[in-house]
Amino acid sequence: MTAVSQEQVRKAVDEELLRRLAAPEGREVEQLDAWWRANNYLTVGQIYLQGNPLLREPLEPRHIKPRLLGHWGTSPGLSLIYAHVSRLIRHTGQQAIYLAGPGHGGPALVAAGYLEGTYSEIYPHVGQDEAGMLRLFRQFSSPGGIPSHVSVTTPGSIHEGGELGYVLVHAFGAVMDNPDLLAVAVVGDGEAETGPLEGSWKGVSFLNPERDGAVLPILHLNGAKIAGPTVLSRKDPAEVRSLLAGHGYEVLEVEGADLPGMHHRFAATLAEAWAKIRTIQHLARTGEWDGTRPRWPLIVLRSPKGWTGPEQVDGVRMAGTWRSHQVPLSGVRDNPEHLAMLERWLRSYRPQELFDATGAPTEPVRALAPEGELRMSASPHANGGLLTRDLALPDFRDYALEVPKPARTRAESTRRLGELLRDVYRDNPDTFRLFCPDETTSNRLGAVFEVSGRAFAERVTADDVAIGRDGRVMEVLSEHNCHGWLEGYALTGRHGLFATYEAFAMVSASQTVQHGKWLQEASRLPWRARVPSLNVLLTSTAWRNDHNGFSHQGPGLIQVVLTQRGDVARVYLPPDANCLLSVADHCLRSRSYINLIVIDKQPQLQWLGIEEAVEHCARGAGIWDWAGTDDGAGDPDIVLACAGDVVTMETVAAAQILKERLPGFRVRVVNVVDLMTLPRPKDHPHGMSGTLFTELFTDAVDVVFAFHGYPGAIHQLVHGRPDADRFRVRGFVEEGTTTTPFDMTVRNRASRYHLVMDAINNAKRLPRGATDLMAWCERKLAEHQAYVVEHLEDLPEVRDWVLGDWAKQG
Repeated sequence: MTAVSQEQVRKAVDEELLRRLAAPEGREVEQLDAWWRANNYLTVGQIYLQGNPLLREPLEPRHIKPRLLGHWGTSPGLSLIYAHVSRLIRHTGQQAIYLAGPGHGGPALVAAGYLEGTYSEIYPHVGQDEAGMLRLFRQFSSPGGIPSHVSVTTPGSIHEGGELGYVLVHAFGAVMDNPDLLAVAVVGDGEAETGPLEGSWKGVSFLNPERDGAVLPILHLNGAKIAGPTVLSRKDPAEVRSLLAGHGYEVLEVEGADLPGMHHRFAATLAEAWAKIRTIQHLARTGEWDGTRPRWPLIVLRSPKGWTGPEQVDGVRMAGTWRSHQVPLSGVRDNPEHLAMLERWLRSYRPQELFDATGAPTEPVRALAPEGELRMSASPHANGGLLTRDLALPDFRDYALEVPKPARTRAESTRRLGELLRDVYRDNPDTFRLFCPDETTSNRLGAVFEVSGRAFAERVTADDVAIGRDGRVMEVLSEHNCHGWLEGYALTGRHGLFATYEAFAMVSASQTVQHGKWLQEASRLPWRARVPSLNVLLTSTAWRNDHNGFSHQGPGLIQVVLTQRGDVARVYLPPDANCLLSVADHCLRSRSYINLIVIDKQPQLQWLGIEEAVEHCARGAGIWDWAGTDDGAGDPDIVLACAGDVVTMETVAAAQILKERLPGFRVRVVNVVDLMTLPRPKDHPHGMSGTLFTELFTDAVDVVFAFHGYPGAIHQLVHGRPDADRFRVRGFVEEGTTTTPFDMTVRNRASRYHLVMDAINNAKRLPRGATDLMAWCERKLAEHQAYVVEHLEDLPEVRDWVLGDWAKQG
């Protein structure tokens, strides 16, 4: 679709409404300016003041905070946008949320919520009076107070912006399957230099205006970042227009610092953008859309950094430069001239016109705000748990595999999950999506395409399969986009799953960390409703990316998630399809967690029937009696523990070798599905009791633990357990290449032969034949090495191994 025409706009949007929006008259301009000045005043007050909030007396050093923190430079631009969007909402009833990419503009967004009244409703001690204003100022960037970013404590926020680059992905995720929502996403020009943001402009290639809401990106070019110019601000405007037009946007521009001129120009531009959005949606929703990608509007706002702040300080230019990024006047307590400048700056906003004798906002300021939930700081879309509906989930048992005996049959476990997700899609047409970087079929989840194609708004050719404008499976070759879209989708109340190759989950690992921080802080705020969990499936794992080589081999995200606080982090390592189904059902029902599920997509041995799997997953860990030689009468000689699908196979194979070659050597096999059962209960809510830990691992017997990830993780988790030093962990130790599947375990010294030798080396009692078995294992490793080089595949006895079919060899 080309840019919408004026004729199409006239048919879709009331002309008189559009005229009023585009041309505010005298009183409305006064209201806009009053609100903007009030917001700027509150922003400066938060950065500087700990007393005298209404300037009822001359400013003195004692009124100034001892530590001046916060960021002024981007704030006036953020406030201007907020004021005008609020006016738009008041005239149109548009549901909107505001995402501030320049997260350092936190005081501006806090001030906005305060002026709208939402802040005082949520935090009654910060009332709309002089005492409340003083608390607002004192709490900002202070011990026991609030952060300087647009954090989880800020009403109306789903996006902190502390780590730059994600504002657009969160905005696009928020509007998917959310047809009435407008996400206003302010992109900072420093943020625009980040890799994630550069990739996120493509979001318009995946929106369906018939079913989805709209994102209005506003690229805020104020010329500078923390210590220098920004790239886009120094480019020729024509180049910037070409860049953004090339991504598919219709570029609208506003520039200046003159008042009230900027109010008039921005109002007209915002009205034009909104009218184009409504027209695109009207055409799509009335059957007049030709099916091509719409050219959505985007605003480029050029305003001075530090606008309305000090022009010069100590003879050095401040406004419009990088020097205004943080605190323009830094020596206020000790420098009388700076103190006087701060007072003049604050009084330039004419606070006596903005706040009455009690300290409450005056009528011209209050008049700008929309009513109730239409206030952006009060939107339920920015507190998505309020809108969350439970998924309609089928019974996962209906997708189970028949497992008559352990480790006799092979299946692609994730294919069963794909069948479950197919029906979740079918039964939840507007509340569930799968996000995957071009790997849905590769990861054996392709059954979802039986009910939904891939979302794509660009042109489609005859060679394309399961792709088009009506698709709801999200594929784009960007972990940042997929991860961020899911975050925005979940934070606004919908459910989803992010599936990716294990090694490349590290591309977006920082997003995982930031989302965990958000959930942690939200858990402390009773007004924040719990949201659907961030569900992450890692497949194409390190141990089975033997064909792709070392670049595809890395289990690092497990380690990342383990660093999150216990009330947020969950890590599951289901060993087979039935355990995966049980875990997935649990995760899709959960709220406000990061659920990390790790299992490979390749054909693998199946261990448990569905009811056994349900019981095993509910406990999180258990003894597999059938795999060992431990009869429960006293402690075993060694405990072989495992967590992860490939290492589980190696562990059970090792136990069988010991069973057949060292009769009388008592082996216990323990499998762990829920990794967070290993810590003590005081260290994690899932931590198993001391009694159960002893029941599984004893208090004194050495444990040889085969782990999917880095060995240090297990040592970290069992810290504080009885004699934790007795745990000997085998795992991924950054040994990899393009090789055979079994050779991956050999290279990382986690093969069945290594585990057998570890068992012998660490057991306190050894029966006759242990020395011979050690030598035999060494011979098998040498035989393996020669065989794979000669035949380019694993030994048949390894490649085709199933439980109970082991043949002794000399």
